Amino acid sequence: MSTSAASHLSPAFPERAAWGTASKLRAWQAEALQTYLTEGPRDFLAVATPGAGKTTYALRVATELLGAGIVRQITIVAPTEHLKTQWADAAARVGINIDPKFTNAQEVHAADYDGIAVTYAGVASRPLLHRSRTETVPTLVILDEIHHGGDAKSWGDALREAFEPATRRLSLTGTPFRSDTSPIPFVTYAEDEHGIRRSASDYTYGYAEALRDGVVRPVLFMAYGGNMRWRTSAGDEIAARLGEPMTKDATAQAWRTALDPKGEWIPSVLRAADKRLSEVRRHVADAGGLVIASNQTAARSYARTLEVITGVKPTVVLSDDAGASSRIEEFAESDDRWMVAVRMVSEGVDVPRLAVGVYATSTSTPLFFAQAVGRFVRARRRGETASVFLPSVPLILEHASRMEDQRDHALDRPKKPGEESIWAEEEGLIAEANREEKALGGDDQLSFEALESEAEFDHVLFDAQQYGMGAEAGSDDEQDYLGLPGLLEPEQVSELLRQRQSKQVKAGRKRPVDDAPMAAHRALAAQRKELNSLVAAFARKSGQAHATIHNDLRTQCGGPTLDRASTDQVSARIELIRKWFVGRR
Repeated sequence: MSTSAASHLSPAFPERAAWGTASKLRAWQAEALQTYLTEGPRDFLAVATPGAGKTTYALRVATELLGAGIVRQITIVAPTEHLKTQWADAAARVGINIDPKFTNAQEVHAADYDGIAVTYAGVASRPLLHRSRTETVPTLVILDEIHHGGDAKSWGDALREAFEPATRRLSLTGTPFRSDTSPIPFVTYAEDEHGIRRSASDYTYGYAEALRDGVVRPVLFMAYGGNMRWRTSAGDEIAARLGEPMTKDATAQAWRTALDPKGEWIPSVLRAADKRLSEVRRHVADAGGLVIASNQTAARSYARTLEVITGVKPTVVLSDDAGASSRIEEFAESDDRWMVAVRMVSEGVDVPRLAVGVYATSTSTPLFFAQAVGRFVRARRRGETASVFLPSVPLILEHASRMEDQRDHALDRPKKPGEESIWAEEEGLIAEANREEKALGGDDQLSFEALESEAEFDHVLFDAQQYGMGAEAGSDDEQDYLGLPGLLEPEQVSELLRQRQSKQVKAGRKRPVDDAPMAAHRALAAQRKELNSLVAAFARKSGQAHATIHNDLRTQCGGPTLDRASTDQVSARIELIRKWFVGRR
């Protein structure tokens, strides 16, 4: 055990440190350490953005406390099995021996170890065992990603039961706190000016500060929309453009249609992401990419698509696979291009060479989104940037534009008498994220069928600013943005994006309208969209089902079903339904 080794441990352990920081603690780590040692608190909460170096900070605290004889053993509580091993490897670098294989059945760790690493679930299964261990020997408990302490009431109760006797408790988190109102164990809550009790951290180091210091990478969000078509349980065929204003249900179905492996949206976006990765690898040779999938079926399909695109099988990591941790480690040490992961991305994937991501999941909570993007922001040298490809879903784009926001956990929510909580939707989202996400094509397959999708480049979101205009996938306009150099300072990124946008605008002005007729498939898609909108409006007016109205139109106008109807046939149905609105049926 060595405080000197802890001082010189790479702040980004277990990989290389960010530019200019490898020989000593980062400024925030040193400041937070000084605060801790000066105050000597029993409980301390450090909130630091993903990639900032929370592991290094916590291990330096541990070496100081062990060296001073304040504690004699360490218990590290982590969200996943994979992270237990990462903690143990990091601790070994500073002479602290942690057993990541400890099980509750053992009850006592071997004398070779200074402590153990366990999961939150492991503590919850036998809290009294861990209480006994904590009472017997003066213990420092490190609670990694402490927001998991509120995943279930039983978990929070178990943590309090197990670690109430601890000599010291160091809580860490790098993402926005929970949206529910269950108190997180060992976190202090203080009333704000509005009387709302909010979590109070003892030290905070946010993404904005880390970006300013060059500790994390700036993130380019590449937003893709496109035309979607799906069939509802009533047999209605709906056409809509992803990213355009629509109802919550329609947005969800358009989003799911985009993520459907059988459509064209996913292959187009994966091709674009691979081109971006190739550009980045011109400057950062080992840069890797990660596709975040909703479920195992989708993940395997995306992997097959990537193999067709690149000619190489990507690494596939499934959350319930016994070999997942070893595959992550192998990918981290290699220079392979792509990995596809399910859910372990939350806190289980720590591969600093990841530079390009595809957010191909329907999980929409700010917590999960921040965790996912956190996989790409760890800087290793000056000028590295991250690129994350997103569907043009308003909620996701909002999360992306609020990357620099600081969020606290609020226990109280303002609510007028008789009014639904303004947080109700967010509470529902976090509850869904805390459960295992259903597979696309699962229980509600009967109410939804994706039919067709295509991808179009919408814009780049950088530093909460939008650049670029819609362009076809594979177009020169899209290539201008995909071809940004892989090593750029944030100011250079902004300047190049402005130049690309100016070029695109000028090119658009020079192009005569008559020389750029709308492609037949786009014109037909627009007609179908118009017809579906008219049918929906007439259904509200008449009380008839959408399928009935479509069938009546087809009977009177002739022709096949809407998905096979020609432009003239769809036009005839549009003209007819407009007459129905004025009573000429």
